[in-house]
Amino acid sequence: MPNCPKIGLFDFGGLSKVNLFQFAVPQMVFGDLYAEKWFELFILNASSDQSSTLPCDGDLSLAEQMDMLIVAGWHDINEPPTPEVQHALRQAYTRGAMVVGLCYGTYALAYSGLLDGKKAATHWFAESDFSLRFPSIQLDTNALYVDENRLITSAGTAASLDCCLYIVRKFHGSRVANKIARMMVVPPHREGGQAQFIDQPLPIVSKDQQINQLLAKIQQNPTACYRIDELAEQLAMSRRTFTRHFQKATGTSLTQWIIHLRLQNSLTLLENTSLSIEQISERAGFQNTVSFRQHFKTRYQITPNDWRRAFVGNGA
Repeated sequence: MPNCPKIGLFDFGGLSKVNLFQFAVPQMVFGDLYAEKWFELFILNASSDQSSTLPCDGDLSLAEQMDMLIVAGWHDINEPPTPEVQHALRQAYTRGAMVVGLCYGTYALAYSGLLDGKKAATHWFAESDFSLRFPSIQLDTNALYVDENRLITSAGTAASLDCCLYIVRKFHGSRVANKIARMMVVPPHREGGQAQFIDQPLPIVSKDQQINQLLAKIQQNPTACYRIDELAEQLAMSRRTFTRHFQKATGTSLTQWIIHLRLQNSLTLLENTSLSIEQISERAGFQNTVSFRQHFKTRYQITPNDWRRAFVGNGA
């Protein structure tokens, strides 16, 4: 790896086509704000008419000299990059450079064909659209960033900072990354993934009225013990028929639906009460604290205490 990598940050037309936060993050992390020079950052004018309200160091021809190209966000997910931009991205990758897409910038890499058959990340809000539009790309909907053989993509907004600090570690190690993180007053590495920030409400209404009534009943008393055989008997169904109807109505199994419900209830308790983890586990309906912690970590990739610290600011 070069000691002072050259990084090209694309400007696609000035303030009207730039997410200022996402554009500022690589400038802060890779720019000339520190006593030591770890990277050389260049702003490349990539607008179709070469117009920009931002100061640029050159046009797309500079891309040939870069060790890394960064697309910081994307202004319209329905609009592919120009053929010139796609060519610059593909050519850079072919000659061994890194190519980075921050947040919706992943779309630019996907449109250019660089991510076909590979893993990638983008903002969770675009999950359905991205998967439909690019079925050959394996979208990791939980990762804050993904590094797939010099193709680095990140989740939304603040995750672009996690991604850029990861790149610093990749080139210069943890010492430099930690130093930059301290200067920016941010953690050098965040635990967990996008799951902790995604609002995923439970399916509570379906076309199956019998299942709807059952879901409402469970929501009213989520801590009770529910057995499939007993519920199937109440609905005059066989176990197999009940399982099939529930899966069709909710998209998941009874057990997973109840776990999801209890986890959502635990979030409310974590964020709005001072109850201990043991008390929250019991009130949410888990058999024991160990089970609660295991399900919580599996779902959100962090512990209940870490969740409370992140969203409330204190631990239990």
